[in-house]
Amino acid sequence: MPIIDITLVQGRPDDRIERLIAEVTDAAVRSLDAPRETVRVVVREVPPSRFGVAGRSKAAGGAA
Repeated sequence: MPIIDITLVQGRPDDRIERLIAEVTDAAVRSLDAPRETVRVVVREVPPSRFGVAGRSKAAGGAA
């Protein structure tokens, strides 16, 4: 059973997350020959203040 864990900075609309889950599932089914019903996708959303890039949080203007 593939379990795919994705971490994103918070702020994307639910429809985008739904599309991500669908497309990642499709990719796992195609590339692994995994039965669709066995694919699990976990999306974790992290507040910008808790996501650091280049030594600064995204909330403080950390790089992309």
